[in-house]
Amino acid sequence: MKILWDFDGTLFDTYPAYTDILYAVMEAKKDKHDISSQLKISFTHAIKHFELSDEQVNFFFDKESQMHPSLTPPFHHLREILSYSELNVIMTHKPRNEVEQILQYYGMEIYFQDMIAGDDGYPRKPDPASYQVLQDRYGIDLVIGDREIDILPAKALGIKSCLFQNQAPCADYYLSSYEEFFDTLILEK
Repeated sequence: MKILWDFDGTLFDTYPAYTDILYAVMEAKKDKHDISSQLKISFTHAIKHFELSDEQVNFFFDKESQMHPSLTPPFHHLREILSYSELNVIMTHKPRNEVEQILQYYGMEIYFQDMIAGDDGYPRKPDPASYQVLQDRYGIDLVIGDREIDILPAKALGIKSCLFQNQAPCADYYLSSYEEFFDTLILEK
């Protein structure tokens, strides 16, 4: 199976750390659960929802870029899936150097053959342009993401999709943990 992965919230559990940063940016004036929920839609959505200033957004990105990789661990059982799949690629809005730093910290760079990152010049999701490039290169079988904007490009290109820890009614498959991967996806293949 050839899999295109989203990064934040799909491969690595980054939302708790991002929530803490945004909580600090807003000087603890908002509920952490609400912050996390808004971030799960998209960072752009959270900026608009909380009416963040440019200064606050810049502060967030500055703190995020300084975050130690130990604050963003991979999800449990991820290595088994990455080892099983024929090919793994990443499409993320995150800057390439931040992704590479996290992958190297956990020794997981060996599992990925390619990546399109946020600073590679492609339009942001849900635009399918970056997915089309990876599809043309590798013939992707499945896209896994944690938000609707991660799988909408897959739907536009006719690629099977899976939502991780999200039950929005738009995916072909759903996983609440990677322990379920083999039962849910492999047996149906």
